[in-house]
Amino acid sequence: MKAVLQRVSSAGITIDREYSNGEIGQGLTVLLGVMEGDTKAQAEFLAKKICGLRVFSDEQGKQNLSLQDIDGEMMIVSNFTLGADCRHGRRPFYAQAAAPDVAQALYDYFVDCVKQETVKKVITGVFGAHMDLHIEADGPVTIILDTQELGK
Repeated sequence: MKAVLQRVSSAGITIDREYSNGEIGQGLTVLLGVMEGDTKAQAEFLAKKICGLRVFSDEQGKQNLSLQDIDGEMMIVSNFTLGADCRHGRRPFYAQAAAPDVAQALYDYFVDCVKQETVKKVITGVFGAHMDLHIEADGPVTIILDTQELGK
C-alpha cells in the first residue's frame, strides 16, 4: 500500500461534482493506493502507523504530537494512480495498482482499521468516483509511506 499524507488545517470532498461527503478540521488527508499483492496485515500496520505518526507541533513547535494526541480528524481517499509507473513514455501505466474489487475491499478495511484507532472523525471518498478535494495544507507537511519500502 502507498499513502500520501498531508497535514491539514481543514479539508473536504465533493463527489462527482454534485454533493459533499463532509469536511474535517485539523488533521490528515490520506490518499491511499492499494497495490497488487497488498494484504489486510499491511492495512492494519499502515492505519496504526499513520494514526501514531508524530507530525503535529507541540508547545515548543516540535513535531512531537500524533493525530490521536491532538484529537485530530482524517479524510481518506482511494487513489489508484499512486500505482503509476512512469518509467516509459509519457502515459502512466497502472499495472501496480490492485484490481478494483480487491482494492475496494482493502480500502474499506483500512478505513475500518483507522476508525478502530479512535480517530475523532473520519470522512471518506467514494471508491471509483470522481472526487474534488479541498485541502488547506498546514505547513505544508507531506509524507509518503509505502509498505513495501517499510518492509511490511
